[in-house]
Amino acid sequence: MTSPAGPPPTGSGDGERQRLKLLAVTACPTGIAHTYMAAEKLAQAAESRGIEMKVETQGSIGAENILDDNDVKHADGIIVAADKDVDLSRFAGKRVLTVGVAEGIRHPEQLIERVLSAPVHAEGGAPTAPTTSGGKERSLGYKALMNGVSYMIPFVVVGGLLIAISLSLGGHADPSGGLVIPKDSFWMDVNNIGVIGFTLMVPILSGYIAYAIGDRPALVPGMIGGWIANTGELYDSKAGAGFIGAIVTGFLAGYLVLWIKKVKVPKFAQPIMPIIVIPIVATTALGLFFIYVIGKPISWVFEHLTDWLSGMTGTSAILLGAILGLMIAFDMGGPVNKTAFLFGTGLIATGNQTVMGMCAAAIPVMPLGQGLATLIRRRLYTEQERETGLASLFMGCFGISEGAIPFAAARPAQVIPANMLGGAVAGAIAGVAGVEDAVPHGGPIVAVLGAVSGVPMFFVAVVIGSVVTALATVALVDLGERRRRGEAVGGAGTAGLEPVPVGVGAGAPGAGGVVAQRAVREAEAVGASVSPAASPAEPAAPEKAAALEGSAETADGTPAAENGVDEVLSGYLTQQTVKVELGADGKESAIREMSELLARTGRVADVDELVACALRREAQGTTGLGEEIAIPHAKTDAVTEPVVGFARSGQGVEWGSLDGTKARLVFMIAVPEAAAGDEHLRVLALLSRKLTDAGFRERLLAASDESALLGVLREVG
Repeated sequence: MTSPAGPPPTGSGDGERQRLKLLAVTACPTGIAHTYMAAEKLAQAAESRGIEMKVETQGSIGAENILDDNDVKHADGIIVAADKDVDLSRFAGKRVLTVGVAEGIRHPEQLIERVLSAPVHAEGGAPTAPTTSGGKERSLGYKALMNGVSYMIPFVVVGGLLIAISLSLGGHADPSGGLVIPKDSFWMDVNNIGVIGFTLMVPILSGYIAYAIGDRPALVPGMIGGWIANTGELYDSKAGAGFIGAIVTGFLAGYLVLWIKKVKVPKFAQPIMPIIVIPIVATTALGLFFIYVIGKPISWVFEHLTDWLSGMTGTSAILLGAILGLMIAFDMGGPVNKTAFLFGTGLIATGNQTVMGMCAAAIPVMPLGQGLATLIRRRLYTEQERETGLASLFMGCFGISEGAIPFAAARPAQVIPANMLGGAVAGAIAGVAGVEDAVPHGGPIVAVLGAVSGVPMFFVAVVIGSVVTALATVALVDLGERRRRGEAVGGAGTAGLEPVPVGVGAGAPGAGGVVAQRAVREAEAVGASVSPAASPAEPAAPEKAAALEGSAETADGTPAAENGVDEVLSGYLTQQTVKVELGADGKESAIREMSELLARTGRVADVDELVACALRREAQGTTGLGEEIAIPHAKTDAVTEPVVGFARSGQGVEWGSLDGTKARLVFMIAVPEAAAGDEHLRVLALLSRKLTDAGFRERLLAASDESALLGVLREVG
């Protein structure tokens, strides 16, 4: 066998090529379709050339077909087709080609040829980013930020909720000391545990941003840099730099480590570079840079900001309240927030409690507003974000503004302005109403515990500010999604899109497409009970069993057509939802026409919302599957029951399919949110399985009318 680090085989015969053994890793950000599509395309291309290949898939259900040390030892090259970070350290000494995941789908043959002359991966190197733009959905900076946010969220939730619980059950208002929990009490211990979670939150954010950029050597400088940013005493700042400072240190640490990795060192020093030299050098340089270069200006700015606020106490209460609300909402516990908070706290002792009243009204607006936004427009948020939103609401009731940080870190351009608008409104209302707060804390909890005067107007300020923040957030996030959707629908290309998996069957050389197993894996990835050897759910009735086998027979064995059955897929698809000719010539108009087709059943409560939901799904990744098939789908309460439609297009509709074909066979699936866990996956897998049959597709294209189409569709089950 050819040495991995040596030249590629020079023989030109097939016998020489059969001696090759290649490995591959595929991964995409969502870990559903592209991951498995690329894996199959690479495996098929290798098989057609007589090359042995093993492919590891890093999907949303975890890594499968994992490459072990023995595989790597005997490999002649490794192809990494990924749009997310992949640990390459295990491939040291081997030829490694890194590309975007879409390249694995579009050009698998070229990748197999290129990997034989790819550079040898050195120990400590980390070319984790794709070297081609193909399939790249997001920039490295965006993915790094999201990596930090995802690791930070549990610390925010756990820390915030423990503090809130300890305050509510063990605290009481004390004019001289805020909300006080008795020392050496059980609830003080609970509070201290929560404080630890909050203390770790900022370093975790910084550390995992750095990790996503510079790999493991960047984790330590990122975390220590985040701790320094959050500890203002190290650079004479009372407030620190908060989560914004952590984002700065995370990116600085990550890119600093990448730069250090490029420095050539003697061979004997290479093994200790990633575990000793790089972390020490990067941590020291970053820490000193923040303390002596960035930290001092931060301290100076906020000292003068406090002086400026002190000079405003005699001005309009509305203006001062709005400014304090803006500052409180800007960075949620960061230096700007703390400057306003410390200003209000300092005036309590002088008898001026109105400034703290303004701050107290603005403090809960961000977490309450962001939590409310996840309830108002659930479809704009992921399941994890919705869960975080509930925790954020709870934290807001106890004046813990940090509950909104995950939302601000993930969507700063939308969330921070919305927060500031709501905070300014709350502060201004509290200012004009003369609300007073006798303790250095905020949120409804201080009013409940009797520390606030003017309680009705305090709650008016909080409620109005929170609603303003929620509505502004929803509007800005929705606008951002519409822009993304417009880019996707406008034909910006298919790179990086995440189609639903379907296609021709395995073992059909030259037919192209993707096997139905990929749809089964997608179902597994989101929680349906699936067996790769069968369809996605074990049926409870004989009718379901027949359907899952693709049978056109009913429970008594009578062919469905003879039995007069006019329903397909458990009655979700009927002659009402079948159309011979789709009149639309574009994706958006086709989805609207399909939605109106589904509305014939009376199961669609809001056609416009169904269209919008389906288009949002398209913006995440095209449902044009290749082989002239598209299966747009939506999970929305705009439909009251599951419903499926089918229409045919003679000219075809441009759907952004990876194989470039226009969609002539269009299925649309719509299910309510409550049914989304299983039903749309079951339907999707049944369709996927049947659509692997080229004869079935030909019969659909040849059917003359709705009745004939329904007769063919009965084969699905």
